[in-house]
Amino acid sequence: MLKIMLLLGLLLMNLQANALQHEESHYLQQHANNPVNWYPWGDEALAKAKKEDKVIFLSIGYSTCHWCHVMEYESFDNQEIADILNKDFISIKVDREEYPNIDKHYQSIYQMMNQRAGGWPLTVILTPDAQVFFTSSYLPPKAKYRTKGLDDILPEMNDLYHNRKELINTILGNLSKATQRKSLLPVADASRQIDSNLSTLFIKKISDNYDAEFKGIGQQPKFPHATSFDTLLDIARLTLNFDAKTMADDALTAMAKGGINDQIEGGFYRYSTDEEWRIPHFEKMLYTNAELLSTYANAYKMSANPFFQKTIDETIANIYKRFEKDDLFYSASDADSDKVEGKYFTFAYEPTLKVLEKEGFSKAQAEIALEYFNITQEGNFEGKTNNPYITDNTVPQDIAKVKAILFDIRKERNYPFVDYKVQTSWNALFIHGLFKAGEKEKALKSLDTLITKLYIKGELYHQMVQGKTPKIKGYLEDYAFLISALIEAYQAHFDRKYLDLAIILNTQSIVKFYKDSQWHMSDDNFKSLADLGDASYRSSMAVSIENILLLAHLNDDYDAYNQASSMLTLHAQQLNTMPNTLGYASKVALMLQNGIVIIKASKANLLTHAKAIDELYYPYFLSKAIHTEDYSACTMQKCFSTDMKIDKVLGDIESKKF
Repeated sequence: MLKIMLLLGLLLMNLQANALQHEESHYLQQHANNPVNWYPWGDEALAKAKKEDKVIFLSIGYSTCHWCHVMEYESFDNQEIADILNKDFISIKVDREEYPNIDKHYQSIYQMMNQRAGGWPLTVILTPDAQVFFTSSYLPPKAKYRTKGLDDILPEMNDLYHNRKELINTILGNLSKATQRKSLLPVADASRQIDSNLSTLFIKKISDNYDAEFKGIGQQPKFPHATSFDTLLDIARLTLNFDAKTMADDALTAMAKGGINDQIEGGFYRYSTDEEWRIPHFEKMLYTNAELLSTYANAYKMSANPFFQKTIDETIANIYKRFEKDDLFYSASDADSDKVEGKYFTFAYEPTLKVLEKEGFSKAQAEIALEYFNITQEGNFEGKTNNPYITDNTVPQDIAKVKAILFDIRKERNYPFVDYKVQTSWNALFIHGLFKAGEKEKALKSLDTLITKLYIKGELYHQMVQGKTPKIKGYLEDYAFLISALIEAYQAHFDRKYLDLAIILNTQSIVKFYKDSQWHMSDDNFKSLADLGDASYRSSMAVSIENILLLAHLNDDYDAYNQASSMLTLHAQQLNTMPNTLGYASKVALMLQNGIVIIKASKANLLTHAKAIDELYYPYFLSKAIHTEDYSACTMQKCFSTDMKIDKVLGDIESKKF
């Protein structure tokens, strides 16, 4: 009887499930039992919309997105909303991590239509032939937050398409013109150059948006902007500009002390909901921590600040504890536990105080410890709970023991959902961060595993779901970030296999993604243009240009050097007017302007003096192993220093004798 009931239960679940039930994506699986008749992105859904002349409701998100969860339980589990969608729309769900090209395209349209940055969930309404005429982000089922509800918007959009064709055609025509203008390449002009004062301009633009009170860029919500601070640090190393270094150091210190950093276990959350860095949405993304590793490593290299090194160590430890499996790394963890945001991470005052007292702390000692982490009776989060962040109080005695006890309290709770997919791009980005942080052996081990698992028979794949064969071919970001990690791997041990693979993948990347003088996000029928702007993480287009530039220096390839230079200079106007939005591209432009130095010596000598080379203050240099007894330093145009002693050559680099 029990078996029959179980079978009936499973059958009932399958009857309730929609077309997402067979998808690999964790995000799509989360929506497989919604009453909405969802379809995955693909020909079937698009053809059905055309055939039935139904408007398309496209929803884009990801598995650990807090507001995606909110919209699901408010609207997509709501039978009233589901009935409207099922009657009048073809509903399509897209995992932005599975299809970054699709997400990039529609985020760009959202930005044009709304004149502000996009985000997730992204809501897009399209005609049956897939032309956009409405975009939004989170939408409630009924009007609130001064926002119309889906119960009003959906009927309005359906009526607009079917009964107001003139207005629809006007919207489509205007959007088509705007899209075409945005996709037009700048006219090639030999006289157009990247401003020679780019570093000064970059500092000014960042300063204009810098929060002098609480540090960081912008107001709430506040994002880490790792690439912007990394570029500021490079500028400080190039020009000795005190303001550039101070802005970066102050922001990095504020973030590391703030609630955006998990003070108990380490690792950064995606962003802060407030301007003071205190309260985040609690999801942790691999890419956030990967980029911050590189930036904190850059900051530590300049100042030897032990707090930065501590932040690096704790971030790496947390990612290995929560995300690492067989030397590769999962993509993200959720903000919610048991459907409550921050439940795992936050602390109530009285119960926490009692636990500390039970563990041997006096009441006064326990109060000092909680005050240090700003765990108060009033609370700083919902329901008088507290997200820990470091105050300016003196560090309490036995701080390590306090943190261990707070971690033990967390152990009694359910850890948030972890998305167990392994992405090539984000893994490569984290491996790159490990190299920059000096964890070369860990980085090499993970890089070798990533190549084995996701570079199969000469084809690079985007992601791997546990127990499944990779099926989605690599995007521009996968190639860009993996090539970058391979170049770092060559710098670590001068094993030629890493450089050779970087060259192979770089050639493939140009063939696949660089078409008609434009970089594309994917090599398929879906046209999604890449750009130089940093969004959630660094621009894959900027990294691709950097890769060509670095490989040109390592291979003495003047044609490739000119190609990279032309690719970047084509966008000089954009770099000259808003470099603050192009953090990584500005870094690459500074490489071009100031020159990349190649240190050439034997492999043995380079490894012997690796520490001295790594401590160079000049930021843009590479090492290349050749058969020689001496040391030399060269630019693309000339060798400017040769000597039997490494100190002389390094001194000439620091003196900028090139």
